[in-house]
Amino acid sequence: MKALVTGATGFVGSHLVEALRARGADVTLLVRSPAKAGPLATLGVEIVAGGLEDGTALRQAAEGQDVIFHAAGVVAARSEAEFQRVNRDGTAAVVAAAAAGSVGRLVLVSSLAAAGPAERGHPLTGEEPPRPVTAYGRSKLAGEAVVREGRVPWTIVRPPMVYGPRDREVLKLFRLARIGIAPVFGGGEQELSAVHAADLGAALVAASTAPAERLYHVCHPETFTSGDFVKSVGATMGRRVRVIALPQLVGRALLGVTGTAARIAGQATILTADKANEFFQAAWTADPGPLTRDTGWRARYELASGLADTYRWYCAAGWL
Repeated sequence: MKALVTGATGFVGSHLVEALRARGADVTLLVRSPAKAGPLATLGVEIVAGGLEDGTALRQAAEGQDVIFHAAGVVAARSEAEFQRVNRDGTAAVVAAAAAGSVGRLVLVSSLAAAGPAERGHPLTGEEPPRPVTAYGRSKLAGEAVVREGRVPWTIVRPPMVYGPRDREVLKLFRLARIGIAPVFGGGEQELSAVHAADLGAALVAASTAPAERLYHVCHPETFTSGDFVKSVGATMGRRVRVIALPQLVGRALLGVTGTAARIAGQATILTADKANEFFQAAWTADPGPLTRDTGWRARYELASGLADTYRWYCAAGWL
């Protein structure tokens, strides 16, 4: 397989590159900063300097590829327009380059946020009408629409929460758990699915061989609550964690403050009033069965072993 990866220097993208190289793929990376891609260069990849807005570099990188894995995107932005500019318009640029380069398949890394929340006890299968509840979710759904309308055979993958080595978001929770406390939006009863980044990388490779024009949710079939997640992080470290519930009124007020502060500073953060529309849903769960049925892929890491693997990496890397 000859594969192009966008977003390779990001958390998900780096695990995808490792999965591709482990399977012997010839991998090209489109990166804004070749210096930042230095650790990946040791894996024997080709690097093309450029961003999604650089049509020349994008077309050069796409030419002759069997598959493009589009993992580039933003999870935090200063406005809905900024989300759309990257997650929709950037995807449109990749679709155009893929068509010009006669690429055989485009695999889009979307998000469960594009689908919207689930009902408690009823994981999403991918057949439901999408109902995103945030600007981020709407921008990822818009990116999916661009892919569906293009001329290149496609596969869309929607992961839920992703964690694992090199993840800086769950790292924050580990640091809080180390001192014995952790805040949880709501009462800690939100139901969740998750996927370890190494499992997601393998799933994306598998999805590139699945029947075209299919959408898959990718996660471990285990579900748990947000309170369980916090306690599991503590247990991984041998600590008892006190869960501090943030009622919706308090949580929304705090997120309004952090979002406003970031906006005044000209920065982007995921902790915004808009994100509260995700944090206070009943469930974000999904069914990975269709990808298993079509490709045989199965997640290797359930939550306990996945958190243990993540913790070992944090300690070895000096992050904890």
